[in-house]
Amino acid sequence: MAWIYVVMAAVVEVFWVVGLRHADNLLEWAGTGLAIVFSFYFIIKACERIPSGTVYAVFTGSGAAAIVLVDYFVFHAELGITSFVFIGIILFGVVGIKLTSSETNASQGGE
Repeated sequence: MAWIYVVMAAVVEVFWVVGLRHADNLLEWAGTGLAIVFSFYFIIKACERIPSGTVYAVFTGSGAAAIVLVDYFVFHAELGITSFVFIGIILFGVVGIKLTSSETNASQGGE
């Protein structure tokens, strides 16, 4: 479940980063603020079971890659093949961290 929290935090991060750039009215700013709160809530929940360094590395790496892809596909930002290669390297690292990390149980001192 902790890894699901990390993924949810990264997905919600995309919304608040886009909101920071494109929010124009109070409702959009409120949505952006709410997305930030949810994103950090999911990070906190993930840190209860996974080391915080691992959570942060996966959250920032996958979130950054997702944001670049959203910029390209939704907002038509210009990206070259080199950018896609480096996004692939980030995602490769995120998967590697996930595969080499394990969740801890609260009874084992993971609190």
